[in-house]
Amino acid sequence: MTHDSSLAPTLSSPMRPPLIPLSEVTERAGLSGLSSHLKDLRGWLDSDVLAIEDQLSALVAPPPEAAPGDLARRAAAHLLARPGKRIRPLCVMLGSRLGGERPAHHEAETAPREAVHDLAIAAELVHAATLLHDDVIDEGTERRGDSAARVVFGNSASILAGDYLLIEALDRVRRASERVPAGAELLGSLLNTIATMVAAEAEQLERRGRLEPNREVYLRIIDGKTASLFRWALGAGALAAGLNHEQVAAVRDAGTALGLAFQLVDDVLDLEGDTEELGKDLFADIAQGKLTWPIIIACEKRPELAVQLAELYANSQSGALDAADTRQFVTELQTTGAIEATRMFAREQQAIAEQKLAILPDSYSRRALGFVVQAAVERRR
Repeated sequence: MTHDSSLAPTLSSPMRPPLIPLSEVTERAGLSGLSSHLKDLRGWLDSDVLAIEDQLSALVAPPPEAAPGDLARRAAAHLLARPGKRIRPLCVMLGSRLGGERPAHHEAETAPREAVHDLAIAAELVHAATLLHDDVIDEGTERRGDSAARVVFGNSASILAGDYLLIEALDRVRRASERVPAGAELLGSLLNTIATMVAAEAEQLERRGRLEPNREVYLRIIDGKTASLFRWALGAGALAAGLNHEQVAAVRDAGTALGLAFQLVDDVLDLEGDTEELGKDLFADIAQGKLTWPIIIACEKRPELAVQLAELYANSQSGALDAADTRQFVTELQTTGAIEATRMFAREQQAIAEQKLAILPDSYSRRALGFVVQAAVERRR
């Protein structure tokens, strides 16, 4: 993918987060060109990014005095104070700018800025809520390089914090839907997305520890758990931009491909990532009994690995897997080429996303989305 600097709007203010993690990890991965594109993008969206970060901070800021519900707010703030990549709100913002360009190479803002901000914040809040709930379900102890909220505030508070964020997300989408032409579809689609995410999480929980390397089941679960929110985020931005039905459908398909690629790379990083970079321990998926794409591919290539994994779970003490045996299993998995196959599958999803976006008019926003998809695939955290 080439970059035309003439299409990149300039901004005089300094560049700030949240795209710093994406640009830094791509640069450390030897992708300095992609890192440069992401820094351009960060600068262009600077004012929007700051407005969203300010609203997120205000949302979970503790009240002057203790008030009912403060524990849920503090548990939510514990997570949100450690920002991730903010890639989902970024999808909303870029999707809302796909409607064309102004003469000076600035994207036309066809949707009210405040409405787009509400949609972007809603996407991040739903994601954060799922992390809070997932850590309780998975008994996770670390998140984003710090103790999980459930460890600091307890499981009940973490669940309530997730519920608090979901309610806030739905309210923001309701508010945004009153200010954009296609608003009637936004709230219903988010409700459907949340329902899809819950169903996928429930199926994954039901299958935990069951050694059934099934591609169809895996893809259904990650479509629901991960890709569905990317699909909504890009689609919400496209609806706010007033794109036609065919264009919105293509943007949503691109979101699905991006979400699948994102999860596939997460599967790889769980096996060979850097603990300090990831902010959590390696092999968490194996410890939690989750089947991932590398495990599925490895077991297809060497069926005896499924037996080895079953023995690993059978020999576990109090639910904790033997560290040496787990490392040995991962070493065997790595010899099958399953990790390389998973990265290749993620790149295939990248190509699908780029193909879907290609039906849209050429613009910096469309190209920027391509950079984001590439960064999601090539990241190392």
